[in-house]
Amino acid sequence: MITKKLRRLTSKTLVNDRATFDALKDVAAYAPANNLYELKNISERYDRMTASQTKETQVAAAHKTATDDSIAAEHDFHGFVLSAKDQVIAQFGADSNEVQALGLKKKSDRKRPAAKKKAA
Repeated sequence: MITKKLRRLTSKTLVNDRATFDALKDVAAYAPANNLYELKNISERYDRMTASQTKETQVAAAHKTATDDSIAAEHDFHGFVLSAKDQVIAQFGADSNEVQALGLKKKSDRKRPAAKKKAA
């Protein structure tokens, strides 16, 4: 019996296993010495594998959708925060304490531009 492994099988291996399984279904006289490997048991494992793969694909798609939704919500929130800062500047002025409370610099705290020195 194969124990659980931590890495995926290659797609080539799975394609070969499916081909073997399909061919095994056509072998009319298949009667394994060990009843554990009867066709019905192999079929159950095939069905479980395909169901798991389907679920994995659906969960991956749901994860991508949730990620896209989160990104869109983050951008929407960020846009509103930037607009709120603009509203505070418009309402209270660029040199107000309210502007400073939002983490912005007051207009009076900004450095004045220095005159450019002419090269000789």
